[in-house]
Amino acid sequence: MRAVFFGTPQVAVPALRALTQVAEVAAVVCQPDRPSGRGLKIAAPPIKEAALELGLSVHQPTKVRTGELAAWLREQSADVALVMAYGRILPADVLSAPRRGAMNLHASLLPRYRGAAPINWVIVRGETQTGVSLMQMDEGLDTGPVYSQRALDLSDTETAGSLAERMATLAAHVVRADLAAAVDGKLVATPQDEALASHAPLIERSHLQVDWSRSALEIARLIRGMAPRPGAFTLLDGKVLRLHEARLAAGPMAPGALPGSVSVLGKRALVNTGSGMLELINAQVEGKKALMAQDLINGRVLVEGLVLG
Repeated sequence: MRAVFFGTPQVAVPALRALTQVAEVAAVVCQPDRPSGRGLKIAAPPIKEAALELGLSVHQPTKVRTGELAAWLREQSADVALVMAYGRILPADVLSAPRRGAMNLHASLLPRYRGAAPINWVIVRGETQTGVSLMQMDEGLDTGPVYSQRALDLSDTETAGSLAERMATLAAHVVRADLAAAVDGKLVATPQDEALASHAPLIERSHLQVDWSRSALEIARLIRGMAPRPGAFTLLDGKVLRLHEARLAAGPMAPGALPGSVSVLGKRALVNTGSGMLELINAQVEGKKALMAQDLINGRVLVEGLVLG
């Protein structure tokens, strides 16, 4: 089996490594190098670094719809293009260039959570299970028929970061276990049930801001689902307070307490919500380093009666 791999972030690296174990990898396609970090130095995507370490050829097109990428892909004489978190929607001429087209490792149990950010949204929306789907790509957004699915159970402490690591490991297993059979036609692709479809949209800033009138459970899920990046936040005296870690707090809310109001109990910072209380564990004022709640209390950042939001 001869394959070309499309991917960009760290979550796709285990799948690339697995692909080298079951196929001849003709080339790896990823997004261009971009500025990164505080110094905005030009940095290679994690997939490029992994590919070069594996001695693989790397292609980084700036555009995918000019016909050049499709022509290049046809020249690779690949049986399949395997895609995981490439970050761009591929046009029809690219999808049809390999002999068996393009197959995608999508981080959800399709047709649920189609779209850009399934790992984040399954946590935010309180799902108890997710997984990886191996699907045949078409021009729709994660709408193609599915060859196989492998499930993962979610814990009530799961973060986007911990889930991404588990998903990456599971995706590599799917590559080793199912990809060759799909390419050879030994696995039959099943059409998705449109009636069950749901979406995981690209995360925007408005999704990240905490609404303290919502329940403590919903807010805790938002914080976990956006941790460590891009990070849920609230406002503190007009400044952004990034919320890295929080948990549900037992006990009743203070009578008449405003949603977002802070109660300091010794070393603990509790925030009243629309229903229940949330304990802040770790947070970060913009321009400062992340601190544990006790340090924020000691530094008078979090004080009794402060209202967040």
